[in-house]
Amino acid sequence: MGLNLNDKKAVVAEVSAKVATAQTIVVAEYRGIQVAHLTQLRAKARAQGVYLRVLKNTLARRSVEGTQFAALADSMTGPLIYSISDDAVAAAKVIADFAKTNDKLVITAGNYAGKQLDKAAVAALASIPSREVLISQLLGVMLAPVSGFARGLAALAAKKSEGAPAVAEVAAEEAPAAA
Repeated sequence: MGLNLNDKKAVVAEVSAKVATAQTIVVAEYRGIQVAHLTQLRAKARAQGVYLRVLKNTLARRSVEGTQFAALADSMTGPLIYSISDDAVAAAKVIADFAKTNDKLVITAGNYAGKQLDKAAVAALASIPSREVLISQLLGVMLAPVSGFARGLAALAAKKSEGAPAVAEVAAEEAPAAA
């Protein structure tokens, strides 16, 4: 049973709201995938904060009309699943990871910050570490000089503490000989 006009308007409004805040949209053909596998994909997407939906292509085109993702409308043909995320890599990562285990999910196109992406570009975007990982790597690089300096000071203090008793013993031995 098809959607009536009010339902279609509601779907377009819902998807348009997601697209308005999105950084990335990835489109994939899902022909031949079992419902259980799609359910797993939806659960993974939900866990990553990715909006994942099967839409009529005409409704999807209307949703991206007038946005930075308008160029994606040319790629909207066939049975497609739309992955939309506010995080730059989350949508691509969810679809690409699932496509590795299920060859029936075929990435057709994507769009990141208004730039059209092909299948290879979506895979490259998916290979970028998540924001949290990048932040932790940056903090590790920033803390490396400080921690190196601290280790150097600790080693110097340990060396001096090893040498201090030896100097005191030598001074004690020389004191009676002088007397």
